[in-house]
Amino acid sequence: MNNHSVIGAKIRGLRETKNLSIEQIAERSGLTVEQIESIETDQNLPSLGPLIKIARALGVRLGTFMDDNDDLGPIVTRAADREKDSSISFSNDATDARKHMEYHPLAQQKAGRHMEPFVIDINPEESPAFQLSAHEGEEFIYVMQGEVEIVYGKETYKLGEGDSIFYDSIVKHHVHGAPGKSAKILAVVYIPF
Repeated sequence: MNNHSVIGAKIRGLRETKNLSIEQIAERSGLTVEQIESIETDQNLPSLGPLIKIARALGVRLGTFMDDNDDLGPIVTRAADREKDSSISFSNDATDARKHMEYHPLAQQKAGRHMEPFVIDINPEESPAFQLSAHEGEEFIYVMQGEVEIVYGKETYKLGEGDSIFYDSIVKHHVHGAPGKSAKILAVVYIPF
């Protein structure tokens, strides 16, 4: 997978294969028609929360949108390969085109996986605007460099290099850099299917 345009095309292809309208996916996922159209036409790629909801609405794993191959054995991702491969850029929400996160998938070829591991580069923003999202599953985040903030329910957790957090994704949450700070994190998202 080279960029987010592959994800939009895969979502549209899966939806059409299942003879589902954008309106039906919107109703099943709780997203707006505009959000789904924006994702399918590559105008924008939101955070993982909406993609997880679309995957559930389509009855597929999140990994289906990101897979290159289907390999049953172990997957090794070399640091040099991760850095040279194109990343997936996410904006804060489906109406905001600023790319504030670059995701480097670590298990794209692993078939049947329930975990999605990423190294994520977070670009600095002075005043992050974001929408909280919730979905089934769990998330683990380890801060490799910089500082991040995790809004989780009514609490905000500030994490620095070497800190980690593990939480249930069903509670509304958002991960972003501390104001004006860049960061690099390891994130593992578990999504039951």
